[in-house]
Amino acid sequence: MNVAAALGYIPIVAIIWLLLEPYSKDRFVRFHAIQSLALAVASMGVSIVLAMIPILGWIALLFFPFVVFALAIFCAVKAYQKESFKLPVLGDFAEKQVAAS
Repeated sequence: MNVAAALGYIPIVAIIWLLLEPYSKDRFVRFHAIQSLALAVASMGVSIVLAMIPILGWIALLFFPFVVFALAIFCAVKAYQKESFKLPVLGDFAEKQVAAS
């Protein structure tokens, strides 16, 4: 299950894990899949905001995808090590979603 949780940081795989029966029942895999999707949605929102800010936002937008990618890799490594690493706001959201199901 730790490999499934780590692969969940690929957003399309996270959606598949949430739809497939054995993975959607496992709380660890479900947590990391939801956190991954929350990271993807939040990064899209931040990208839109950065795109609207002239010059400084555009410069930050050049480096932002690398930061998100590094964060996703870090979280995937933590998931592979069977650790429930929570991102500051997104981790709490994912935890509430897993508890609600």
